[in-house]
Amino acid sequence: MSNDAHLTSTGRRIVVAGALIRDGLLLAARRSSPVELAGKWELPGGKVEVGELPIDAIRRELREELAIDVEVVGRLMAPSELEDAVGGDWPLSQSTVLRVYLVDLVHGDPSPGPAHDEVRWLGSDHLMSVSWLPADSAPIQALGSRLTSGPAR
Repeated sequence: MSNDAHLTSTGRRIVVAGALIRDGLLLAARRSSPVELAGKWELPGGKVEVGELPIDAIRRELREELAIDVEVVGRLMAPSELEDAVGGDWPLSQSTVLRVYLVDLVHGDPSPGPAHDEVRWLGSDHLMSVSWLPADSAPIQALGSRLTSGPAR
């Protein structure tokens, strides 16, 4: 395996996020750290490490952050008309992209880990009731059509 699997073909760093939908509800996690992100909600995930494949990184990150095991079942592709989107990745900066994976829960019950203080299941009618990290805003809007209405739980 190449040591640069953590980079896109254009040399941008890959950050992965997991979109876990169960019973039409999306799992969201509220950041508790670092300070500048505390209180904001996100699709849980993190950076792909050197020598690690992105698909392995999302499984590792969700195990570390939420104590769950997942199976990757697809990818939420950024629309090609999105400025600076390449290969389905969501642009974050000139040097970083977000790769959103659709995942199914295999084992565990999502619970907050070291970087989060709360997890919540959100339906389409509550999706925008939380304050999302800016990086997750566009993917969250794209996920909205996959959700059902229902209370946050």
